[in-house]
Amino acid sequence: MAEYYAQRATDGGLLISEGIPPSLEGNGMPGVPGIFLEEQAKGWKKVVDAVHAKGAFIYAQLWHSGRANIPQLTGTPIVAPSSIPWDDPNECFMYPAPHSTTPVRYSEQLPLELTVDHIRKTIRDYCAAAKTAMEVGFDGVELHGGNGYLPEQFLSSNINKRTDEYGGSPEKRCKFVLDLMAELASTVGEDNLAIRLSPFGLFNQARSEQRLETWGHLCRELKKRHPGLSYVSFIEPRYEQIFSEAEKQKFLDSWGLPDVDLSLFRQIFGDTPFFSAGGFDHTNSWGVLESGRYDALLYGRYFISNPDLVERLRNGWPLAAYDRSRFYGPFEDPTIGYTDYPTYEEAKK
Repeated sequence: MAEYYAQRATDGGLLISEGIPPSLEGNGMPGVPGIFLEEQAKGWKKVVDAVHAKGAFIYAQLWHSGRANIPQLTGTPIVAPSSIPWDDPNECFMYPAPHSTTPVRYSEQLPLELTVDHIRKTIRDYCAAAKTAMEVGFDGVELHGGNGYLPEQFLSSNINKRTDEYGGSPEKRCKFVLDLMAELASTVGEDNLAIRLSPFGLFNQARSEQRLETWGHLCRELKKRHPGLSYVSFIEPRYEQIFSEAEKQKFLDSWGLPDVDLSLFRQIFGDTPFFSAGGFDHTNSWGVLESGRYDALLYGRYFISNPDLVERLRNGWPLAAYDRSRFYGPFEDPTIGYTDYPTYEEAKK
């Protein structure tokens, strides 16, 4: 891991880690490095030190899978805002259960509804992970609040059916994220804190209504309560990759929107650094920052297959294709499709 991150580190550049679960309960994938054990913290310190040696910065992205998980993986109950089954009865977890080859349907794993005390414990887990991240040298912490994981599960009306202080209206559905961000800011300082959001995402069965009311309220409150956030990160809507045009239009109509873009949120956050990710490559990156649309573009998939992504973009060199089948392990040889991608100059030899 240290080699992988160091390969992609450049002087003055910012790397954002893979999702790091703050607890065993939040770990939604085999082989993912948490930061809740001493051994894990020591491992992350090696990564951070390798990145800093190249003159780069690195933020720890804290990620809790919530109900997008199976109990066979963690040995703990699967938790969610509400105890309701997965919408799609046939969708399966991306891996079989350990020591098995049989796919596991999400709908067969009824999640445990988080009590208020359990919510508070979960927030404490996040804060402990954030504190450890800063202690081992991370330059900041990013809360993964998108892609249908636990924070977005609280924001989503089809997943959060609570009628207490954490659900029942757009404002109440925002409470978990706002409470969590407040505690994280107290732990690491809001200038070391960021958040990632996907207000128009549909991943992991997040099919929320009242999108603008919910995410609009959330973002206005975040800006008001934490004006000094390090940055905010938004995921571009990319429905064309998963829907037909008719299916896309069905969702837009249900939200009362003619189209979707991030301009509303850019306006809300004003002078807070505004980053965007999703679908950017060598063909469509130039001119975006110059126009003032965003303050930074984020790259994930193409950064895997292009350790010298910065130089390729700077020089107009073509990007190497990535191998999606190697995105998620574990694999017998973890270096393949991970640390073995050559730079442009190496590939020319």
